Amino acid sequence: MKVAIIPARGGSKRIPRKNIKNFCGKPMIAWSIDAARKSGVFDRIIVSTDDEEIAAVARDNGAEVPFMRPEELSNDFAGTIPVIRHATEWLMENGCAVDFVCCIYATAPFIRPVDIAGGLLTLQEQGGDYAFTVARYPYPIQRALKVSEEQRISMFSPDMFHVRSQDLEESWHDAGQFYWGTSEAWRIEKPIFSAESYSIELPRERVQDIDTPEDWRVAEWLFRAMELKNECLSAS
Repeated sequence: MKVAIIPARGGSKRIPRKNIKNFCGKPMIAWSIDAARKSGVFDRIIVSTDDEEIAAVARDNGAEVPFMRPEELSNDFAGTIPVIRHATEWLMENGCAVDFVCCIYATAPFIRPVDIAGGLLTLQEQGGDYAFTVARYPYPIQRALKVSEEQRISMFSPDMFHVRSQDLEESWHDAGQFYWGTSEAWRIEKPIFSAESYSIELPRERVQDIDTPEDWRVAEWLFRAMELKNECLSAS
């Protein structure tokens, strides 16, 4: 079986209730659930939460909430891998023969069904532990700067100052949308960032962390701009 697990705890601090806050017409988590459903690759779509209101919104939008997440996995320090391991083990202990698990973040409104399906295909063809989305850094990380409390500037890598930008190695970052993995990899908590993981590249305009109110505003502007572009293309 192939299962989507969407972690969504209730204790968001910087953006209160962000997992179910309205984002461009839907509760935020509804975008992730909808993409998972439209991908057509899942036998079950599960939301792992400690919050009854989030659970109700998830069910209203087509996901299952067959258990409530335990308290020790619901604090600010709970990592993604233990949360997905718990959900995977719960499913297997309750009669679900899970082969592949896709962790989908609840705050990923730019996620697309075709990317989810492509991630599964990558994992199956490559035979690794995980496959997840990445995007290119817009600026060479070798030129990154430090700013002291006195506002003084220094470079992280001073030896790179005279190297031409085109000669610097390109770098990538986790796009924070979804992570396909084998059930075994999740259950024994293999690291996601390793040589046994494979990438699904996304364009930068479809990648936005949403951790602060400023992030939220930027994400809404970007989302609406993409919607407008799609409407113009449909009308032409």
